[in-house]
Amino acid sequence: VQLQASGGGLVQAGGSLRLSCAASGKFSRLNVMGWYRQAPGKERELVATINTRIDSARYADSVKGRFTTSRDNAKNTVDLQMNNLKPEDTAIYYCHMNARLGVLGDYNFWGQGTQVTVSS
Repeated sequence: VQLQASGGGLVQAGGSLRLSCAASGKFSRLNVMGWYRQAPGKERELVATINTRIDSARYADSVKGRFTTSRDNAKNTVDLQMNNLKPEDTAIYYCHMNARLGVLGDYNFWGQGTQVTVSS
């Protein structure tokens, strides 16, 4: 199972970026997809996740109203639309997936990370 993230880059404060992540490989069920981020010197934190089975999203308080996550179950993709970006959003963003691998159970997978830099 692999996660391939795209998007990210450098943007001025107030601007927008869109991240995309595609899951590939064999899994029997995709439970949750979403995004975490890690800024220099800080721990990795949840940004947004979406339960692909019930289409329920959860956001960090710091991004509510600015970020929106969406998924395409048919394509096994998840996007993160980031609007009104702030310098404090600067971080490496990681795509995350929790999936069931048949009788082996549920596992977490991570993408390679993509840099988002917001200049003031």
